[in-house]
Amino acid sequence: MSRQLKITFMIMMTVALAFGFFHHLIPKEQLNFERLHIFLFNLCSGGTLLLYYTEDRKNLSKTARTFFVLSICFALFSFLEWYLPTLVIPLVLGVLVERIRITHFGSVFPRSLFSTAEDVARKFHQAALLCLSLALFISSFVILNEVYGNWFYLEKLRLDTFFLGFSFPVSLISMSVIFSLMKKHEVEITIHIKEALFWTINLGVIIFFLFILARWFVPQVMIATTLFLAVTMVLYLYYHQGIRLQQKSFLTSGILFLLITSITGIIYILYAFSADYDPQQTQPLLRLHAFTALYGWNLSGLAVISRHGDFPIRLHSQKVIVLHWLTVLFLCPLGYFIPWAALAAVVSYAFLLQTLLFNSGPADSRLVTIEDEVLAATKEK
Repeated sequence: MSRQLKITFMIMMTVALAFGFFHHLIPKEQLNFERLHIFLFNLCSGGTLLLYYTEDRKNLSKTARTFFVLSICFALFSFLEWYLPTLVIPLVLGVLVERIRITHFGSVFPRSLFSTAEDVARKFHQAALLCLSLALFISSFVILNEVYGNWFYLEKLRLDTFFLGFSFPVSLISMSVIFSLMKKHEVEITIHIKEALFWTINLGVIIFFLFILARWFVPQVMIATTLFLAVTMVLYLYYHQGIRLQQKSFLTSGILFLLITSITGIIYILYAFSADYDPQQTQPLLRLHAFTALYGWNLSGLAVISRHGDFPIRLHSQKVIVLHWLTVLFLCPLGYFIPWAALAAVVSYAFLLQTLLFNSGPADSRLVTIEDEVLAATKEK
């Protein structure tokens, strides 16, 4: 990735986090910056990095650049509530994503997702692209229904709720990276476990979303628990089968963030359906859940795919991981309620991004040797 592109993403993701604290400056009743906070990270940064990783070029292609610019327009228009252009832009964005997906995977219908011969990492990769394009197409319909049509009403199928779905493609590409860095020579039972995890995670999230729309309490808890167990199994597999590369410690840290996200999600569901539920009292829990999902788990995957062409670099530093956890678990949730902590969170996060995107310090020679061997074996295949 070129230096200019790194700077662009660093600014974009830093501004995304900063908008999450803008309620300290401007009350939400006047201007709600939540959409910019989510869009700039998940769709503009995450979506563009997904396309960049798929095309595997040093710089963004013309299609990816168009996606980046239009996604920013979509974010701004949604924030300003100019809904007419937001009906069209996501349709164009979805077509751009599908064009890249079809070019890379060679099929309009994703039949390889249903093939046991297809590598699970590639399945997660294609599922990420497919999920992104579908989310964009559906978002246009959601806007049409809520703003113009009002054909039906579901409490949870609202713009601000649905837009959180742009986080899922980023999560799936992170899973793709993790599974791609596992050993390929494995026993048959492990192959079946990986296949089961792919379908459990993908179908689980879809079914979970449907249960949220239906407001079914017990099924939500059951699916959320199932997803937690699936993530635990991913952690177990990656710990034992993950290739000893520089990315391993950082990605393992990312999976631990995802486990915390799963636990806080289950706790929130239990609170939300309790008799004495008070939305204000659950705000700290909800913010912890959101920050660990976006800037903990998702950032871990995005950091690796943004530097995938730069290795070997030092990305397993304990100091980097400690700073990441301090920023996401402490400064960000605290910053939502306390202005000085918000400022500290943005500064710490900007420094973290600068380290992740630009660090080119010396790497452990043993890890470099192993990585060279893995790359050579991959080229032979």
